[in-house]
Amino acid sequence: MAFSGQTPSGHELKIDADEKFGGENTGARPTELLLNAVAGCTGIDILSILQKMRLEPASFSMEVIGKRAEEHPKRFTDINIHYALEGDLPEDKVVRAIQLSKDKYCSVSHSLNANLTVSYSINKVKGEQVL
Repeated sequence: MAFSGQTPSGHELKIDADEKFGGENTGARPTELLLNAVAGCTGIDILSILQKMRLEPASFSMEVIGKRAEEHPKRFTDINIHYALEGDLPEDKVVRAIQLSKDKYCSVSHSLNANLTVSYSINKVKGEQVL
């Protein structure tokens, strides 16, 4: 149940199933990688856009929660990403960067058949939901 692969960029990935499904828990689950891919894609977009705006967050983290269908293929039906940024960041520019990633640039999220919702906080102050 374990697989390893090498990405075109030369990095090794290890994938395995949970022990209750015959795996040995030696790697990430494919669904975990998918959620991380969405987060990574949008995170890279957002940081790149903010840098182009000459803004540099002091810190940036994300929390990703995926909801899956009950029936097979148990696809992700909803994915929520919360972006937590710290620093001297104008809210309108943060929202713009998030919107551009969500609506235009993130090829991973646009490859999925799931509703994507996003929220954010700046310096621990929660902002409005980004539509």
